[in-house]
Amino acid sequence: MLSEYKPLSIKINHKLHTIDQAWIMGIVNTGMDSFYDGGKYHTIDAALQLCEKHITEGAKIIDIGGQSSKPGVQFASTETEITATAPVIEAIKKRFPNTIVSIDTFRSEVAYAAINAGVDIINDISAGDDDPQMLDLVAQHQMTYIAMHKKGVSSTMQEHPQYENVSQAVFDYFKNKTKQFKEKGIDNYILDPGFGFGKTLEHNYQLFNHWPKLMAFNAPVLIGVSRKSMVYKLLETTAEHALNGSSVLHSIALLQGAHILRVHDVAPAQECLKLIQQLRNTV
Repeated sequence: MLSEYKPLSIKINHKLHTIDQAWIMGIVNTGMDSFYDGGKYHTIDAALQLCEKHITEGAKIIDIGGQSSKPGVQFASTETEITATAPVIEAIKKRFPNTIVSIDTFRSEVAYAAINAGVDIINDISAGDDDPQMLDLVAQHQMTYIAMHKKGVSSTMQEHPQYENVSQAVFDYFKNKTKQFKEKGIDNYILDPGFGFGKTLEHNYQLFNHWPKLMAFNAPVLIGVSRKSMVYKLLETTAEHALNGSSVLHSIALLQGAHILRVHDVAPAQECLKLIQQLRNTV
């Protein structure tokens, strides 16, 4: 199961970074309706405290999200999402200027406000499908872009999603997307297979077995399974009690060669990484 890790380089904010071992992305939800910690970090002070905790525990990227994308969600207004994210980004960049910050949004207007606030990465759950202006904005500002696979829209994506072969569908999706990125002049991108987005429990585990096929695109791959329903529903528990299950999948993803883990709990993810690194370094 221990696959060879493939270091890759990516330019972020005009600086070339080599992901010579997996990075941890720490989640900070500043909106009110996150599936796991909605409302806990909606003030700047609370968000900064969590950021500091993530950074101290080893997070390489801080991912700021002001709008939940959980199944069936009713989206807040664009203005509300901007208010929940842009001031937090400004505060983080002021207090932690060397930290890489991403904005989790599918809206180009929110992404533009985040760029003005100093964000380094656009993390888009729709890979540009939900807002036709997003890819042009990313290209214009030469932003690093995280593109995720999602089947359908968030409000209905979990209503009987069907695939002939989910892993092949995700691969074909990114085959088309990477061509589109090239045409737009987007050179620095990260691929996210989109666990939980328009996929059943069985789809998620089929995809988890085969996502390394995405390595063929020679781009970093981000894995986001932290405390998701694919963990807690299978274990018949809740998101609050899904840390152990999340850590198991994080370890497997690292064994498979993942470049970035997007997590709620940075310290446990770093422990997974340390153990896998020891395995890789031991002959």
